[in-house]
Amino acid sequence: MYTFGPINSRRFGLSLGIDLSPNIKSCNYDCVYCELEGAKPTNIIPNPPLVEDIIKDLKDSLNLHPEVEVITITSNGEPTLYKDLKLLVSELNKIKEDKKILILSNGSNVSDALLDIDIVKLSLDCATKKCFKKIDRPLKNLDLENIISNMISFSQKFKNTLVIEVLLVEGVNDKEDEIKKIDKLLHDIKPHRVDLGTIDRPPAYQVRAVTQERLFELSKLFIDLPISIIHKNPPKIKEKFSKEEILTVLSRRPQSQFDIDSFFSKSSKDYLDELIDEGRVEKVNIAGTIFFKKLSS
Repeated sequence: MYTFGPINSRRFGLSLGIDLSPNIKSCNYDCVYCELEGAKPTNIIPNPPLVEDIIKDLKDSLNLHPEVEVITITSNGEPTLYKDLKLLVSELNKIKEDKKILILSNGSNVSDALLDIDIVKLSLDCATKKCFKKIDRPLKNLDLENIISNMISFSQKFKNTLVIEVLLVEGVNDKEDEIKKIDKLLHDIKPHRVDLGTIDRPPAYQVRAVTQERLFELSKLFIDLPISIIHKNPPKIKEKFSKEEILTVLSRRPQSQFDIDSFFSKSSKDYLDELIDEGRVEKVNIAGTIFFKKLSS
């Protein structure tokens, strides 16, 4: 079988997955934080499944699980290495009906094959070459500047929803200088949403997650971007904000529903509701995640 799930994803909704490399890890990175066992990077998927077999398998799964919201293209590695990806996307669009197509990519191989996908999630863990080589451990021919340039070009052409994921590793890419450089790149790429997280599953190599407190502090360095903080355990501290403080927070960075539920006291939530009623704050859905944004005066 090439499909799996459904899996309830907090970030994207109820998802049915498609694994394009079901038999072996096939990735052009060997990320230190990967939940899969470490393996030498490659740029091919050996013995890839046929598009027609994937579609048949998916149709059977959709008949069993018609309630799914998202069809997720993923892989035991990197799904954009699949040689018939453009054809697969075309065939998926013919049968998806009201469901969204999502791809989970490391961002190394962005091409026009992704343009007809509803939600494209790319990873960007570093802004500097030294960090990139240390955390993502890519194939030697992969250049970070080219990868970022391709992301920017793709974003300018892409008409659907672009999500960038930044995963932080203690002592590697959690320095403020690196975060500020990533923030600058994100403003060039202009994603609709940024998912900020850390290690929450046993990694391939001996590296550690940043703390939830550190994750929250570093999130403040991203300016005027819709950041969704991926928490393993929600923080226990509830903040009390005035209406003006809420507007100040939202003017710097839109807050996700999870942020509101995690950090806002009851009185702060009541003030937020008032601001929405007054037309000073809007509630928007970005690829399945609710955000609250300050409206221009």
